[in-house]
Amino acid sequence: MGETAGGTVEQVRALVGWVGTGRKLTQTGRVTLADARALVEVLDTGDRMDPVIGDRTFKTKSSEELYHLTLLVEWAKAARLLRTAGGRLLPVKKNAKLVDRPDELRGALFAALPHIGPTVTVSGWLESLFTHEYDRGLRALLQRLHAATAPVPLSDLYEVVWHVLSPLYVLDNLSPDRLRHLRTANDHDVQRVLKALAPLGAVHLTEDSAELTADGRAETARMRGEPEAGDAALRILVELADVDGPRVWRRLLVPAAVRLDRLHSVIQEAMGWQNCHMHAFTIDGVQYGRPDGELGFRDERTATLATLLKPGAHFVYTYDFGDSWEHLITVEQFQTASAGLHYPHCVDGAGTCPPEDCGGAPGYSDLKVILADPAHEEHHAILVWLGLRSAAEFTPDRFTPDEADARLLRLTAL
Repeated sequence: MGETAGGTVEQVRALVGWVGTGRKLTQTGRVTLADARALVEVLDTGDRMDPVIGDRTFKTKSSEELYHLTLLVEWAKAARLLRTAGGRLLPVKKNAKLVDRPDELRGALFAALPHIGPTVTVSGWLESLFTHEYDRGLRALLQRLHAATAPVPLSDLYEVVWHVLSPLYVLDNLSPDRLRHLRTANDHDVQRVLKALAPLGAVHLTEDSAELTADGRAETARMRGEPEAGDAALRILVELADVDGPRVWRRLLVPAAVRLDRLHSVIQEAMGWQNCHMHAFTIDGVQYGRPDGELGFRDERTATLATLLKPGAHFVYTYDFGDSWEHLITVEQFQTASAGLHYPHCVDGAGTCPPEDCGGAPGYSDLKVILADPAHEEHHAILVWLGLRSAAEFTPDRFTPDEADARLLRLTAL
């Protein structure tokens, strides 16, 4: 596939044009070899039919062996430009207009990225973790690129994806050679995704680095659920109730359309919690949370801030029903999203997040008193529990918005 911006868009347009009113497929649902030979030339995919390696010719037996052609077909299907029915490859008529709108077509292809994992990552004799956890790995990859303000070394991208995926598997029993091969396979699949993004015009790719283009950055923000410039956004104040000396609060910018389940993740990262306990929102006397027949919460996934609140509105987010950390939230202002700013975004704040499981606001108050008194009988036990060498390491007033923003950027979607 060509590496120029828009190359994939032009190839998909040509593919849809070639399909016309429909093309017959093989019994396994693949493009026939005869059609594949024509398409490799028409689309300039770079695939080699009947490749010659050394002094041997290897006969192409199925179009499935043609990586780039197969990727284009499956990508067009994932973007709802083509479909299969009755043993034929057919156009999706309601989306035909996209073919004449290159920018919208590029957006549709980018949005389809999460659905082409089995095609874009190729399984060899040792499948990569990326192959099995494609959606998670893709979002981690795009998030790292989106957070960067300069080209990112490929080695960093390989490490990010491996760091996200490897904890999902038990790898301790693997031999060093097998682990090395697994990491190499993973790196190769990261390369394949980047090489698919480059001709789409979403990534500028060199031999040792990658960087999102302006189009790629806009599409990644859209995939993450971030508002576009001019879309509605909210400035909210989140403050821990009954906590002082110091107060603990965060001022955040969030999309107005953010769902409550996503807002839960935003608050967790902005405050510094570890998301180890249950939670609920209380808005106008109604509790929203994860669906649970016993607790009777309304489904937080079905509610957005914009539909529930007005400027000046107040509501409560409760985390850990045992410690009962109540966060008082005020909608300070409705705004329009600014270009070039990540959402969610931490504008300001103060106070370190209290330790998990310390007994809520009363327990946290007692903890601070104990740490301030070296003679207290529980002083040493609290230091051990917190993993501190001395009380001087305990800094309840420490907070920087940049650290909160770094955590918020790790969110893979809003």
